Amino acid sequence: MYSPAAKPDDYESFPYLRRGTDFPAVELSDPSARRSRFDAGSDDDRRARIERLLADNVTISFHDHPQLLPADFADTPDFLRAKHEFTAFAELRRAGLTAVFDNWFGVIGSTRRAGWKWDDLITTLGLRLADLAHQDGVVVARTVGDILDAQRDGHVAFVMGTESAGMIENELDRIDVLYGLGIRQMGLVYAEANTLGSGQKEQLDGGLTAFGRRAVERMNAVGMLIDVSHASDRTSLDAIEASAKPIAITHAGARAVWPIARMKPDEVLKACAERGGVLGIEAAPHTTVSYDHRAQSIESVMDHFTHAVELMGIEHVAFGPDTLYGDHAAFQKAISHVIGSSTVFDAGDLEWERVGHVDGLENPTENFRNIAGWLVEHGYRDDEITAVLGGNILRLLSEVWR
Repeated sequence: MYSPAAKPDDYESFPYLRRGTDFPAVELSDPSARRSRFDAGSDDDRRARIERLLADNVTISFHDHPQLLPADFADTPDFLRAKHEFTAFAELRRAGLTAVFDNWFGVIGSTRRAGWKWDDLITTLGLRLADLAHQDGVVVARTVGDILDAQRDGHVAFVMGTESAGMIENELDRIDVLYGLGIRQMGLVYAEANTLGSGQKEQLDGGLTAFGRRAVERMNAVGMLIDVSHASDRTSLDAIEASAKPIAITHAGARAVWPIARMKPDEVLKACAERGGVLGIEAAPHTTVSYDHRAQSIESVMDHFTHAVELMGIEHVAFGPDTLYGDHAAFQKAISHVIGSSTVFDAGDLEWERVGHVDGLENPTENFRNIAGWLVEHGYRDDEITAVLGGNILRLLSEVWR
């Protein structure tokens, strides 16, 4: 039975602070709770192959939120505004992950109704780094070598990133500041337009601005990975064309498989691949639904994967599940007005089934073991599986990071 309450041992983050005194004494979700019915390994040989694939190779989540939400979702906004985001470190060590691109919860964790500003970002980043510095078996990855060292040592590497560049406002040098503080991946836009370009929420797509082009050039120069997951179609295409280096779509899906604004059209996916970029398939509730699987599960998510592989080539596809520990469906509903992902690009309303969780891809612990199991079950070779579990991202980072 699903139990939402964390145990005392699950409160691993910020061990030097006092709960209830230095940050809110909010009861958090149990990170070990599982509701998924998907069985990654139906026999001993398959389970052994899955474990070998995870243990012997670099496995990277291109986008996840490995933090715990409050057990009572009503506590979530106040908890996130405190900016002490708790991470399920023990669960991550059991997940088979080498590295996770960690983008936090800025969208509703702001001190302002308009969203994160510069000081919100810097405060959250500093607190995140302080927490990681007090944990065993985790490292902050600033280079490809850091990720390879983490795989060798059995550690989990955290790649610092942010889903929007809106917080730099019109100050180009803030990109350098963020790089110096450890940020290695940055989304250009989060839903609403900013000084760099248009987001997926805008009805009028103005594309990349003149300042956005300068920002792309600066990100190329310092070695920061550009992400267009939440950017508009025109902004995505403009960024791909303007960038001297390959870019990423760290967490999205294919609009041809499910026609909502959150998904990317084939034109964007093909352009990304042609310039050497990589798409991470996401699994946030009520996003990567498909015509064939209208109750979102690992099966609908993999419909997006197979389409992307056919269109882009398997060397340009990976996974950025975009999951967390807690009631993710409630979280998505709470922020739906912010991200504007439900605009339908189709003649007529689409019908789909609301789900309480994405069966098979509910949280970061189970994601990659189940993805590997699905790929094994569907006849993919070891080299193909290792490529999409992390090899493709590692190649991209080798080209972009300095």
